[in-house]
Amino acid sequence: MNKGISIALLTAGIILIGYGVNASNSFGSDVSRFFTGSPTNRTVWLLIGGLIAAIVGFFSLFRGSRV
Repeated sequence: MNKGISIALLTAGIILIGYGVNASNSFGSDVSRFFTGSPTNRTVWLLIGGLIAAIVGFFSLFRGSRV
């Protein structure tokens, strides 16, 4: 994986995590948390997707190339 894709994945992951945190503080998530005890599915998927993208981007960025 080249450096550009790694940086893009890391950046996209950080942005998705930011959206997930913002969504977890929304009124819809508060209502969902009140009735079900958990945040909305959108919030959970934003956080999980952002975390996975950031981890993959981070490790592929600093992984040594095997040529």
